[in-house]
Amino acid sequence: MTIDLYAWDTPNGRKISVALEEMELPYKVHPVHIGKGEQNSPAFLKISPNAKIPAIVDPAGPHGKRISIFESGAILLYLGEKTGKLLPKDLGERIAVLEWLMWQMGGFGPMPGQVHHFIALENEQDRRYGLERFMKETRRLYSVLDLRLADREFVADQYSVADIAILGWAWRHERHKVSFTDFPNVGRWYDALMARPAVKRGFAVKLN
Repeated sequence: MTIDLYAWDTPNGRKISVALEEMELPYKVHPVHIGKGEQNSPAFLKISPNAKIPAIVDPAGPHGKRISIFESGAILLYLGEKTGKLLPKDLGERIAVLEWLMWQMGGFGPMPGQVHHFIALENEQDRRYGLERFMKETRRLYSVLDLRLADREFVADQYSVADIAILGWAWRHERHKVSFTDFPNVGRWYDALMARPAVKRGFAVKLN
C-alpha cells in the first residue's frame, strides 16, 4: 500500500524521500508549505503534533493497522524496521548506525540550521554574531564527519539510514559556506551517495 509523505523541500524532507526510494516503497507526496504556515493546520497537527515536517502515514503499519509517524529520525528507523533495509538487525552492527543517526539529529542539523537562520538576517551585528558562533560549530561537525570517513566508505561501515540522514544536511553544504575542498572525505562520500539512482530520484521528486 502507498505511504503518504507530508514534506517540503528541506534537508529533513529529502531524508525521507531518499529513504523511500532506496527502500523501494510506493509513496505519495503531500507538500506542506511551511512558509505559509500549513504545518499548523489542525489536520496536519493530528499527524505531526510538533508542527514540523516531515511526517508519514502508513496504511499498512504494524499489525496491519494505519499509523502516522513524525520526526525524521523516527521515520527512518521505522522504515528500516519495516523493510529490513539500511538498518542492520545485528545489535553490534546497529550501534554505529544509531550513533551517527543521533549525531545528525542532535548536531548536524540544528547547528547548520542556525547558520541558515542567521545568514538571512538583515541586521549586520546580529548576523555577524550568529554566524561566527554557529558556523564554527558547523565546521567542527564537518571535521568530525571527515575524520570518520577517512578509512571507511559509509559512516557505519555499511550504507544505512544514518548516511541518508546526514546526506540531507550535507546537501546544503554550499548554504553552510562549506567547501568539500576542506573536507575531502566528506566530498568523496557525498559524491558517491548522490550518484546512487535511488538518491537521485529522492532528490528529484517534487516536494513543494
